[in-house]
Amino acid sequence: MSKEQVLASLEQVSSPDGTPLPKTGKLSDVMFGDGKVFFSITVDAEEVKAWEPVRKRAEEAVRAVPGVRSALVALTAERKAGAPARAPAQPAAARPAPRGEATQGVPGVKPIARYGLSVMSIGFLIDEETPMIWRGPMVISALTQMLREVEWGALDVMVVDMPPGTGDAQLTMAQQVPLKGAVIVSTPQDLALIDARRGVAMFRRVNVPVLGVIENMSYFLCPQCGTRSDIFSHGGARHEADRLGVLFLGEVPLHMAIREKSDAGLPVVATEPDGPHAAVYRDIAVKVRDQLQGAAAARPAPRIVIEA
Repeated sequence: MSKEQVLASLEQVSSPDGTPLPKTGKLSDVMFGDGKVFFSITVDAEEVKAWEPVRKRAEEAVRAVPGVRSALVALTAERKAGAPARAPAQPAAARPAPRGEATQGVPGVKPIARYGLSVMSIGFLIDEETPMIWRGPMVISALTQMLREVEWGALDVMVVDMPPGTGDAQLTMAQQVPLKGAVIVSTPQDLALIDARRGVAMFRRVNVPVLGVIENMSYFLCPQCGTRSDIFSHGGARHEADRLGVLFLGEVPLHMAIREKSDAGLPVVATEPDGPHAAVYRDIAVKVRDQLQGAAAARPAPRIVIEA
């Protein structure tokens, strides 16, 4: 099974206006592995009903490709920019939008950016109380949209914050994106270090360099008396990094200021740049940067062979 075979099968599926599906410009990237195929079709919200039969025919066509064990095609809808959901009976500011009703975008407002950083998250797109009950293909689709369909502009580095584990999300990232490296974050106790070990092993198996390990909630200093307490033990991540032969990047303490500032969207590096906690984060960032630059410098030049 190959991507070309999948796209060839979709040539036989026509859109509502008769255009072969691959030529409509509405297909996401096709992802597949272990006999499973997933992609999405993005259409205008007003056209969803007309496209649902197309989605079903696309799934049937892909399932007929030799080697395909299962296929999932998602139909996603977007409202055209500036198109109102309906003509309001009163000014929009005077009434709340009904549940589920889409509101039109505000011209000139871009993707969220703070402190010189562009940020995007699934959390910005859903209600905070909505559970994320997603199967693997949905996670893959979301990752693809975050990477390929957000207007990131020119970036020096893109950092992807992922949950612990070695599941579909991590594997998709490793397979779909030329990752420059992975940073493993773990609290010091033995139970948490199990996930850290698995993460290092997975990234090594898929040829992604492990840039290092960070010990989070490494220790607690009492703000009143200055007594240090190793609430989650201490030094476990450093020991594990040494054992696995990867760089130990640093220790982030458990501290009220870090928690309070993070919850308020005020990172200590920006709001308290001269404080001790900002120094910890900067030191870690410098080590990661050096690792990335070192990896680029160490990349061997291509071998040129001239045959007479």
